[in-house]
Amino acid sequence: MMTGDGSKTIHMPDLNEQYHSKHGALQEALHVFIQTGLEYFLDVSLSRKRNFQQEPLQILEYGFGTGLNAMLTAQHSSKIPVVYNAVEAFPILEEEVLSMDYGELLKDQLLYEVMHQSDWEKHQEITSHFTLFKKQKAFEKIANEDEFDLIYFDAFGPRTQPELWTEAIFNAAYKALKSGGVLTTYCAAGQVRRNMQTAGFMVERLPGPPGKREMLRATKK
Repeated sequence: MMTGDGSKTIHMPDLNEQYHSKHGALQEALHVFIQTGLEYFLDVSLSRKRNFQQEPLQILEYGFGTGLNAMLTAQHSSKIPVVYNAVEAFPILEEEVLSMDYGELLKDQLLYEVMHQSDWEKHQEITSHFTLFKKQKAFEKIANEDEFDLIYFDAFGPRTQPELWTEAIFNAAYKALKSGGVLTTYCAAGQVRRNMQTAGFMVERLPGPPGKREMLRATKK
């Protein structure tokens, strides 16, 4: 389906849910994950003089989906080395990949295709500065510890899949982050914020993308 900014998303009729905001898939991804997540983390890290050539940025995405967040990260102008780990229980179908216009929209069809054609369960060098590691498993199976700098939490909303937004899920996300690591999500539901706080996060309510008043950014203390 077409969203408000002219970019497409996938509609899931059984859940009455979309992969991205109906107000604008591209706008939402740029605002929530790139500007409020990636660029914020880079600003903080560079102020602390972190050397990304020696220590690549480690990102974990909950929900690879259409690959839009990964593609925007790979295209980011900073061109810092990134290892992008994406967990997805139900990868989209090839025909769904082809139906998206992200390669054309972001002027790099080859990058979009390579990301989706890359093998699962293997580290794949997509560009000279971007390595992708797609893992097909459920969120509750994530058991990493002190490994990631930044989490893009892009699960389907708690209205349709509340089991993806529980205290247990955020406990695991907290453990997976390094000290000072950041989690960012489009969701601003009160119970989600409380679950994050119970897990140990310091949580900020921030202005949301077009069509949404607020979003959340959480930092591991």
